[in-house]
Amino acid sequence: MKLAAGIQPETLTALIALVREHTGIAMSERKSVLLEGRLRPRMQALEIASYQAYLDKVVKDRNEVPHFIDLVTTNDTVFFRTPQVWDYVEQEFLPQWQRDHAGNTLKVWSAAASSGEELYSMAILCEEFKAVTPAFTYQIYATDISQQILAQARAGRYAGRSVERIRASHPEWVKKYFQASTHGLQIVDALKKHVELAQHNLLTPLKQPKQFDLVFLRNVLIYFDQEHQQTVLQQVRHSMAPHARLILGESESISGLDTACHFDRPMIYRLEK
Repeated sequence: MKLAAGIQPETLTALIALVREHTGIAMSERKSVLLEGRLRPRMQALEIASYQAYLDKVVKDRNEVPHFIDLVTTNDTVFFRTPQVWDYVEQEFLPQWQRDHAGNTLKVWSAAASSGEELYSMAILCEEFKAVTPAFTYQIYATDISQQILAQARAGRYAGRSVERIRASHPEWVKKYFQASTHGLQIVDALKKHVELAQHNLLTPLKQPKQFDLVFLRNVLIYFDQEHQQTVLQQVRHSMAPHARLILGESESISGLDTACHFDRPMIYRLEK
């Protein structure tokens, strides 16, 4: 079977609309090569020769939609990405939260959890804090739109670039919180027991509304147009406790949006009082 050479303009327009319908992601026509590369292996597996035929399948077959979502969403992360964020969490946020909320359980939401490096980075810092503050308890709720990437997060197996920074900066943490596996490192069960993972589309309310103390929404908004950015932030706001902090990515800003969040420092936002 020979695949079509490229996506025809009308098919590309329809695929971009389908991406937006199912994920909210605003993908431009400049991403045609990216789309081709991501869809091609799936089309070959299904023995579908044209992008239009694959488009028709996604439209008609609801069972194909999760595969389509997995293909078009971006998942690229590493442990302790952007060190200044984690310095803030470790040195300021956790001690202050414990002083203000002793006796409560810290609730954290990793709102675009990807393959799990972010949520397990947070779990490691919480475990380290708990070691010197035994009364401290925490729970991490992690969501992503992709079922495939959530399965990777549940498995907790990592190798290569994903773990290079933590290997270099904190080899003692690697010994404490990972164990050797066939293809690299495996997160220990002691971390996993504090984590709950679920599929969720950020354009919709959480199925089980919670009041989170800390929300990670990093490198997510850049994939949405302004209308959908507004929607995502409104949904996230409804799940934040009054004292909560929201953490965004390095290249993201919400200054031009109508939100209840106020700039605290680069990448860190708090609810307006």
